[in-house]
Amino acid sequence: MSSLREGPTTVVRREDYAPPAYWIDTVELTFDLDPAKTRVLNRMTLRRNAAVAAQPLRLDGEELNLARVLVNGAGCSFKMDAGQLVLDNLPEGNEPFTLEIFTTCAPEKNSQLMGLYVSQGTFFTQCEAEGFRRITYFLDRPDVMASYTVTLRADKARYPVLLSNGNLEEEGPLPDGRHFAKWVDPHRKPSYLFALVAGNLVAREQRIVSRSGKEHLLQVFVRRGDMDKTEHAMQSLIASVAWDEARFGLPLDLERFMIVATSDFNMGAMENKGLNIFNTKYVLANSATATDTDFANIESVVGHEYFHNWTGNRVTCRDWFQLSLKEGLTVFRDQEFSMDLCAEPSARAVKRIEDVRVLRTAQFPEDAGPMAHPVRPDSYVEINNFYTVTVYEKGAEVVRMMQTLVGREGFARGMKLYFERHDGQAVTCDDFAQAIADANPDSALARQLEVFKRWYSQAGTPRVRAEGRYDAEARRYTLTLSQHCAPTPGQAVKQPFLIPVALGLLDAQGRELPLPESQRLVVLADASATVVFDDIDSEPVPSLLRGFSAPVVLEYADSDAQLLTLLAHDSDPFNRWEAGQRLALRRALAAVRADGPVAQPLDAAFIDAMRAVLRHDTLDAAFKELTLTLPSETYISEQLEVVDPQRVHAVREAMREQLAQALHADWAWAYEQHRDNGAYRPDPLSAGRRALAGMALTMLCLDARQSGDAVWPGKAYQRFKDAGNMTDRFNALSALVVSGHALAREALPRFHAMFRDEALVLDKWFALQAGAPDRGGNILPAVRQLMAHPDFQLRNPNRARSVIFSYCNANPGAFHRADAAGYVFWSDRVLEIDRFNPQVAARLARALDRWKKLAEPYRSAAREAIARVAAQAELSNDVREVVTRALSED
Repeated sequence: MSSLREGPTTVVRREDYAPPAYWIDTVELTFDLDPAKTRVLNRMTLRRNAAVAAQPLRLDGEELNLARVLVNGAGCSFKMDAGQLVLDNLPEGNEPFTLEIFTTCAPEKNSQLMGLYVSQGTFFTQCEAEGFRRITYFLDRPDVMASYTVTLRADKARYPVLLSNGNLEEEGPLPDGRHFAKWVDPHRKPSYLFALVAGNLVAREQRIVSRSGKEHLLQVFVRRGDMDKTEHAMQSLIASVAWDEARFGLPLDLERFMIVATSDFNMGAMENKGLNIFNTKYVLANSATATDTDFANIESVVGHEYFHNWTGNRVTCRDWFQLSLKEGLTVFRDQEFSMDLCAEPSARAVKRIEDVRVLRTAQFPEDAGPMAHPVRPDSYVEINNFYTVTVYEKGAEVVRMMQTLVGREGFARGMKLYFERHDGQAVTCDDFAQAIADANPDSALARQLEVFKRWYSQAGTPRVRAEGRYDAEARRYTLTLSQHCAPTPGQAVKQPFLIPVALGLLDAQGRELPLPESQRLVVLADASATVVFDDIDSEPVPSLLRGFSAPVVLEYADSDAQLLTLLAHDSDPFNRWEAGQRLALRRALAAVRADGPVAQPLDAAFIDAMRAVLRHDTLDAAFKELTLTLPSETYISEQLEVVDPQRVHAVREAMREQLAQALHADWAWAYEQHRDNGAYRPDPLSAGRRALAGMALTMLCLDARQSGDAVWPGKAYQRFKDAGNMTDRFNALSALVVSGHALAREALPRFHAMFRDEALVLDKWFALQAGAPDRGGNILPAVRQLMAHPDFQLRNPNRARSVIFSYCNANPGAFHRADAAGYVFWSDRVLEIDRFNPQVAARLARALDRWKKLAEPYRSAAREAIARVAAQAELSNDVREVVTRALSED
């Protein structure tokens, strides 16, 4: 048996890529499923790769018991080398030969949840990125694509449902109460897309007819008792199928498409061909148990995994360095899908703002930290560590810039050419960019493709500096843009990026100035560029980087007056929101940098501007909620050279409390105006109203905490008891917990009693308490108590994330303690989880990526905690890579 903990750490480099020495054409897998000892018979047809010099066949394998190896039906010699099965003396020439490998494994002992494992009596697989080698010996790399036939055999009473990729060809009984199912996938695929599921499941089914007139069966499989929570997932799947065919002409290419939900899953979901396996968090929802955010996330993730059917499955990655070829592109596609489903333009804007907030609070810090890497990384120790916001979210922004540069129709032409060229192939990010450019030969992308591709090869977040100068006599406004990108690990010098800057100009009264189309999008491809606008009657207010047209930091010395004009009048919703964020951030940073106790950081002009947003008679409620949400502690900290986390926390809390008090009457108005929405519907308009009502209730309870008024906490508690949906109920509970009111001590156990049998709801209950504001150091003791709760299960990734990640990753004011207790807790949990699930442990290890920015005593204490983890001899490659890189530049 082999293990990730054995053997030397190996760095894999993109420049060392070489094609495989053998191709695998067909795979026939037969599983005799048993939790303690599953038997796997793997019959393959292989042939030598004529383009590669003759060499032994090396097959990957982990934690397998090898029983038999046959070549063309006869025994053969083999050896084991560093966990690989090595076969020499194979048939010469390029004619196909058969290889039969018989192995066993123990799914019930597989706590890593990679490969074949058992969760609550059901078999599941997770093979991306390198889990298939835990099922059978194989060329476990994405550029080896084969045709799969899979036969599953199991006890019928325990496992009545047997699923795998593709189409069901045959099923029937076997002796001794067993049965079988044979699945054939008509499309070649790499091993990471293999999947099987076997268990006692029920399915919601829907037959649909595609535009071509073909009928397809859609199925959502869940455990018994969860059927009432599958309607939204099914409707999201139907919408995804229809959207992809309408927007890009990409039809469903299988007789059936299946989704299966499991509560034990390291990721959100997995796009295995025709058999998507999902974390229950992104499938199960009804109004009583799921919030508006849950409904939106399910729609997005169901779309994402379905869209992989073409962008990832039909065309896949040549190697794992090309991961963003499928993930960045598919995140872009799921973002476009969610925006296209929004009936109102304001709802589209809200979705865009939400996506950018994720980028800024998660990806920008990654770009500035020790784990910084290009969208297409150059090397890795453990590929699981590069399923990152850079590969996904920044990768999506790179694709979005392509669409911006060639237009929506031009991008669709490029997608069409991409599939014409590469359907059924394993390709690279360069192949995708080339297809988009070749389909649009007159575009800026095609003219400067090599410059644009630096987004794939250079890490870091570019900073774009804008300087405007108005010449009243000449009636001319001159805008100069320049760019710079700071060094990142392994990349000291950066060449200029190609940066599309969408812009507009407003007059002092906020009216849009007419501009020719050629000046509404400036393409910055050099260190600097200058744009001249003529016939401008007065000094304009520039609206720069509209729609967040590039993933950059914009540096512009705009005045408060200019920002207030944009906040009140800009026709671009993103920049209207951005103006409010810049105003708030400016005040937060001033208060953080000031000496002495934290006073009231907000001035009357800002408060009046927020009141105007809140009371605005045409702005969407969801947009108001986003605009009135202050920049996060993480985002504020990223603007500082040295971070005192407690100071940042105190300032942001002071800003919240000041807004709560100053706008008390306005919050009361907003709550009363938006709290009633009739029968529950998770549409953007209704969800926005609930979000604003929830925010208002929280602010009113915060103000009550200062004033001692019991009216609004009492109303919140009554709302908690009477709510007709989970969103309103949880918003009311959150208002009590966040404000620290005594009624929270009554509401929390009542909530638990109501939903003790709903695992996903309990995750919210745990997370709310672990993420609550820290008042007097009370959160860490509460977290320890939560971990001792009978419903806490460390080995369940969702539950571990709900408590430990909510505290360490999402609650900086509580985590960064002067006594270092938070860091000690973090190191203990990383080491504890690493013993059974390295992938989850490595994600937790990322919580201290930005330790070098911390002020003392936090900095030294954080370094000591990281060093403690790094010093452990028994450490997975997943965690070791993270902590080693964190300490590498010390």
